[in-house]
Amino acid sequence: MDTQSLQAFLAVADSSSFSQAGEHLHLTQPAVSKRIATLEDQVGTKLFDRIGRRVTLTEAGHLLLPRARQILVMVDDSRRALSNLAGDVAGSLTMATSHHIGLHRLPPLLKAYTQTHPEVRMDMRFLDSEQAYQGVLDGDLEIAVVTLAPTPDPQLTVVPVWIDRLRFVCGHDHPLASLDPLPLTTLSRFDAVLPGHLTFTRGIVVDTFARDGLKVNVALSTNYLETLKMMVAIGLGWSVLPETLIDEEVHVLPIEHRPIERPLGYLVHKSRTLSNAARSMLEMLDEARTPEARTWQ
Repeated sequence: MDTQSLQAFLAVADSSSFSQAGEHLHLTQPAVSKRIATLEDQVGTKLFDRIGRRVTLTEAGHLLLPRARQILVMVDDSRRALSNLAGDVAGSLTMATSHHIGLHRLPPLLKAYTQTHPEVRMDMRFLDSEQAYQGVLDGDLEIAVVTLAPTPDPQLTVVPVWIDRLRFVCGHDHPLASLDPLPLTTLSRFDAVLPGHLTFTRGIVVDTFARDGLKVNVALSTNYLETLKMMVAIGLGWSVLPETLIDEEVHVLPIEHRPIERPLGYLVHKSRTLSNAARSMLEMLDEARTPEARTWQ
């Protein structure tokens, strides 16, 4: 069972398409089909049903899927372990981050890293924090630098690096802008614009209201904080934004409540052998940890 066939199998399974798998692997569709046929011959059973343009996993395909991921992770781990013996900081580093952290937290660190380790090829992916978590769990990513989950998966090592203080904001012409002081009960009567319902940040906000027996009326959602800021500025509702994003375009609301904070940091899989490139990145992230992050509970 060769790794190229397994990679083709995972690409088709993830995209439900032979053509999209080919684009991802930089192969022609016939080449992908040939690799799948080879794998099916090796395992002695059909792995995909092809009905029209739809491609779905068979029962055997579903059984092989997690094992195929484990095999490829083990192969990669073995390669990294052997490469690490040389002590060189080189090769590829597969790392994900959210758009906000990538724009507002990581640039100085990434600049220092690439200058210190010019032989490392950065495979940087911008993903929602929740997608990055899953990528680390599945073995697709070595490191993710994201908003940390309130309850991390026990398979992961999770380390806070920064603490984001979130402030309640609205547009300057919004009715809430003229109220002071402002309890959460009043805020709950107005529409909010927040990140998507599956995001960690939205969960933090909703839980804050729920602890006081209140609900949040979410009118619009987007996972891009810069877009949230724009929607707030033009008066579509109130929201929460990190202090790093707040300027004269929005009005900060004087909420009678303790500040909402969210930890930002990195996560790696406890069972994964990290490359020297990844270890060097973690060292820089550890050095960048703020005092608040070091005492975060």
